[in-house]
Amino acid sequence: MTHTRTHPRLTAVLAAATLLATVNLYGAVAAHADGTTPSVPPGTEPSASAPVKVDPNDPDLKLPEGATLAAPKVLDIKSVVEDQGGEERREDTNTDVTFALQAEVLFAKDSAKLSDAAKSRIDAIAQEIKKQKATQIRVFGFTDNLGTHEHGVVLSKQRANAVQDVLSQELNDPNITFDVRGYAEQYPIADNSTEDGRKKNRRVEVTFPRTQS
Repeated sequence: MTHTRTHPRLTAVLAAATLLATVNLYGAVAAHADGTTPSVPPGTEPSASAPVKVDPNDPDLKLPEGATLAAPKVLDIKSVVEDQGGEERREDTNTDVTFALQAEVLFAKDSAKLSDAAKSRIDAIAQEIKKQKATQIRVFGFTDNLGTHEHGVVLSKQRANAVQDVLSQELNDPNITFDVRGYAEQYPIADNSTEDGRKKNRRVEVTFPRTQS
């Protein structure tokens, strides 16, 4: 029978090192998402060094003979920021930025005509596109599951086209290409069985690559 002997000291060291790496990685991504350092509760700031002194010559930290480390991986961490009313949502990953605007803040009911207030929101997205120096932009429209699929496809595409028109005018860059689509009720982000969920699903999303460090 083989007995496995645990090393309390090794467990403590690895747990502390893992916690520090997690805190530092999350903090770095959050700061990367909006260009500023986020505030944190007092006493929770990451320290500059490991909380436990690590002896590199400790035999408990050595790999068993013949063992190798796994290949390194880059984790794709997503940061999501939503305003209190849920009218605007921003998602940041390692590679992309996505803005989701609820249809109610852009259009009247069952309409694809943009309001004046909507244009200022779209202009703000255009400024972020300029900041990221993005040249490939996806503009996708979505509806809830009420009404026919055929009507939803037409309406969601018309709304995506309306947002793309404003972006194109604001950016005024011939090097930028747009991919504009209408998906109707496909790809919901909330529960269509409630009005709050349907409200979130009625949206236009603008996605572009992250190029700014």
